[in-house]
Amino acid sequence: MTSRRDFIRTVPLAGAALLGGRTSLGAEAARLDPKDAQAVALGYVLDAARADKAKFASYAAGHDCGNCLQFQGKAGAAFGPCTIFSGRQVAAKGWCSAWVKKA
Repeated sequence: MTSRRDFIRTVPLAGAALLGGRTSLGAEAARLDPKDAQAVALGYVLDAARADKAKFASYAAGHDCGNCLQFQGKAGAAFGPCTIFSGRQVAAKGWCSAWVKKA
C-alpha cells in the first residue's frame, strides 16, 4: 500500500508528464512535400505557374490553392490546410489537379 506522502509526490509528476506529452492545439500542421506520393500523383507544385500543363490539361492561369474550395487557410496566408492532403499545409500559390473553384 502506498503512503499518502508517495501519493502527493506522484500526482504532480504524473500531471506534468501528461501535459508535456500533449501537442499544442495551435500548432501548425506540417507542410506538404511536393515529393510526397499523393502530391506527385495529383501534380502538386508550390508555384502554380510551374504546373505540368502537358500532363494536367485541367490547369488554367489563375487557378491556385488560395482560390480553391479545398484550401482551408485564411485569406492572404502563404500556407494553409488542405482537405485533399489530410489537412497538411499547402502553398496558397500552389496548385494540384484536385483544384475546384471556390464558391
